[in-house]
Amino acid sequence: MPEQLEERVAYLEAEVARLKNKVEGVNSGAWWEQIVGAFADSLDYDEAMRLGREYRDSLHPSSPESVDE
Repeated sequence: MPEQLEERVAYLEAEVARLKNKVEGVNSGAWWEQIVGAFADSLDYDEAMRLGREYRDSLHPSSPESVDE
């Protein structure tokens, strides 16, 4: 039984080390450098940006309505 426990602990330690290396590799450098160009030439991204801009513009009308009307 102790051998099984030692094997399991050794396996878990190796797995933790592997995961730490993976996470450290992801976190190297600025986050934005890792995603630059991810949406290049994406029609869906362009449409999402257009819809977002349209929504934001709708929140702030360019010409205020007259109070007298």
